[in-house]
Amino acid sequence: MIHRTALVDPTAELGAEVSVGPYCVIGPKVTVGERCTIAGHAVIERNTRVADGVKIGYGTVIGNDPQDLKYKGEETWVEIGTGTIIREYCTINRGSTATGRTTIGERCFIMTYVHIAHDCVVGNDVIIANSVQMAGHVTVHDRAIISGLVPIHQFVRIGTYAFVGGLSRVNQDVPPYTKAAGNPVHLYGLNSVGLQRADFPAEVKLALKRAYRLVFNSDLTVSQGVARARVELPEVPEVETFLRFIEASQRGVMV
Repeated sequence: MIHRTALVDPTAELGAEVSVGPYCVIGPKVTVGERCTIAGHAVIERNTRVADGVKIGYGTVIGNDPQDLKYKGEETWVEIGTGTIIREYCTINRGSTATGRTTIGERCFIMTYVHIAHDCVVGNDVIIANSVQMAGHVTVHDRAIISGLVPIHQFVRIGTYAFVGGLSRVNQDVPPYTKAAGNPVHLYGLNSVGLQRADFPAEVKLALKRAYRLVFNSDLTVSQGVARARVELPEVPEVETFLRFIEASQRGVMV
């Protein structure tokens, strides 16, 4: 199932039922799991681990050097989880020496022309729409959704179940369970549609709503709102995730 025009390095390892399209290049130290599909003209340059059931679109380039002037040719990696779909003309760079790897989780859907830079960490079940441009060291937590044409500043974190609207310029952290949009970008409450689709219990959604109001829609500072939420709200794991994310922010959270 390897097209006669494809070039596969002798050190590459391909699992069972892998399809490699015309004019693909699969370089050294690449591992491709079972039942993967690699469309024509895709390049997996080197040092890449692809799990089972991954689909890689036409013209995509994975495993290229990090776009980091400090990089001097050290051995670094890309890892892609089971069942992830990567559409046409995406670029995913290897990690730098800071972490050694760029990681994409399981069952993600990465649409056309997305760039994922060095040392990014993308969780499971993440959707990234067309032409999202992620700088280095960005972290996207499980089940987040990023709409199209969004640039994301380096070291930004996007929390679990967060939603980022199209054309937003994301230069600060987006807390879990919230929705953000605009340029400049602002928060617009909880991602209520996402929470509903995920069947969050009513009491969890109510607790998150109260936590959001205390932190972002009160006369308190953010740190005061976090402290007040811990005193006044019931112990709900999702609320604790929300509060801990805010406390751990290095770039600050958008409001």
